[in-house]
Amino acid sequence: MNQTIATQHLSTEAIDRLVDYLPDYIKAALLSKSAELECPLEATIEMAISSFLEEESLSFEDCLLAKRMKDTV
Repeated sequence: MNQTIATQHLSTEAIDRLVDYLPDYIKAALLSKSAELECPLEATIEMAISSFLEEESLSFEDCLLAKRMKDTV
């Protein structure tokens, strides 16, 4: 069985559902950062997650985790 890793981004619907479960202070911080960066909330959350996984990445496309997973398959 081969594992397929496709480049994907977070949809607006996914972000809306995720944000509903976050504590208010986290929501406020994410919204503030989005405004500061002048980018959509989806992009801000994507940057936060990808930089957690790979310090130098700015998006899921930059994150080397996907490449490492692909190389181990």
